[in-house]
Amino acid sequence: MSSSLTKAATGIGCGVLAVPLLFVIAVIAIIGSLLSGSGVSASPSNHALSDIPPHLLALYRRAAPECPGLSWTVLAAIGKVETDHSRHPTMISSAGAVGPMQFLPSTFSAYAHPVPPGGKRPPTPWDPVDAVYAAARLLCANGARNGKDLRRAIWHYNHSNAYVNQVLKIADRYAAAAPAPTGAAATAVAFARSQIGTPYVWGGDGPAEGGFDCSGLTRAAYRAARISIPRVAQAQYDAGPRLPRDKRLAPGDLLFFGPSPSNITHVSIYTGNGKAIDAPRPGATVREAPARTNAPSFQGATRPAARGGGTR
Repeated sequence: MSSSLTKAATGIGCGVLAVPLLFVIAVIAIIGSLLSGSGVSASPSNHALSDIPPHLLALYRRAAPECPGLSWTVLAAIGKVETDHSRHPTMISSAGAVGPMQFLPSTFSAYAHPVPPGGKRPPTPWDPVDAVYAAARLLCANGARNGKDLRRAIWHYNHSNAYVNQVLKIADRYAAAAPAPTGAAATAVAFARSQIGTPYVWGGDGPAEGGFDCSGLTRAAYRAARISIPRVAQAQYDAGPRLPRDKRLAPGDLLFFGPSPSNITHVSIYTGNGKAIDAPRPGATVREAPARTNAPSFQGATRPAARGGGTR
């Protein structure tokens, strides 16, 4: 039996075991489209913790997934620029914008529904919950979804390039710097990064086979670091070691997605600053993109670098 046929029979790729190849490819394509966006995770920096009132920090982080791919740091930066996180005494601008996120009432009404959990009924731009969720929706409608054109989205909030630059600068300060990877994790991340642009190939283990699928890429990355992990995404998840949900991600961690912990269908390798590298789907190439850890399909992370050698 050829190598490719063996892989098809044993379910080597990111999909379910022992299903026809064409069906698996179709399923992976659908899953790839479903996984294409979510809020971007980033731990708050010490500056963010000291500058943003705790209840607003929690609100920015809760509202960000309203726009897949939007970082809470952007919402927080807009809240900072507009009203210094509701510290301005009146929160009424000369142009008639009101509330913590400075909405014109007519603009707010376009993005006020559905009313978010904890919002007012009827919604009002004066309410922080209503206003922050509406801001996420406004940004999403104008380019922030999946990071397509974040600068354009922020420009639509306030038509000024200087404003865009100011918001992005503050957002960058609000995100804690990711620790630099070391040892095996650094090697695995470097290998994955060197494969960016390599074609997706279902069951692929590397350029010799034309490319990688998701678990083929992560396995090869850790093989380069002299750590052996299983071949299939589900088996990689099961091998661990698992990270608690509140554990801060580190470069080199593997991120897993699927309908449930017992049905893992995709894996990527975290690179820091809310980004990850993966082989997403047929027709695509290995890429670095938002890590999508706020997606409903995100099932958790593992840290192979913490355990050294493993299954061969």
